[in-house]
Amino acid sequence: MTKKQKFWTAYFSIAFLFALYSNIWGETHYKSFAYNLGRGVVWPLAMFPAFGHFVGAILLVIGVLALLAFGRSRNY
Repeated sequence: MTKKQKFWTAYFSIAFLFALYSNIWGETHYKSFAYNLGRGVVWPLAMFPAFGHFVGAILLVIGVLALLAFGRSRNY
């Protein structure tokens, strides 16, 4: 197994365990397992809220820049 395969195996194992924990004992236990599995895939953002806000801000800036760069031109 390569280092890359080990990394992704560990990452998704943690994601599955995080989803299982959230589904049984977490604050989102009343939501479906699919919801918790989605949160589990991005578990670093759920575990560290400040990191999630930082990533969200970057994605917002990228979205605005993409809209400005590739948006429909108003010049007729």
